[in-house]
Amino acid sequence: MTVDEDNPLAGARVATRLPAQDLDRARRFYADKLGLRPVDERPGGLLYRCGDAEFALFRSTGASSGAFTQMAFEVDDIEAVVAGLRRRGVVFEEVDVPGFRTSGGIAETDGNYPSKGARGERGVWFRDSEGNMLGVGEPVV
Repeated sequence: MTVDEDNPLAGARVATRLPAQDLDRARRFYADKLGLRPVDERPGGLLYRCGDAEFALFRSTGASSGAFTQMAFEVDDIEAVVAGLRRRGVVFEEVDVPGFRTSGGIAETDGNYPSKGARGERGVWFRDSEGNMLGVGEPVV
């Protein structure tokens, strides 16, 4: 891969890192609630792959505030995904602030990501066992 001097990270792959105070508890959450299994592990860390992306859970004495989305999954059918995750026991955040509200856990926003050919997005949020805020989004075309 050739590095572009004006944009040296343009060809990079992005890999999210999420802290876990209890790695065994986090492993169970990701397996039982999300149906995900690590593809690799090392002392203090678990690596997961979803599509072309990967993320890692790492043992940490610190914790995220969970006040913002730390990682999101983009899907084609959010209602089916939400129903499947609910059956597995995932609890979605409800939001009701001026200009932004969820209905049945799903929020609809206009004007997001025109570069994706979308006129908006539908999204949900939930916390993992470690307090990390995760999201699921579906572009609305």
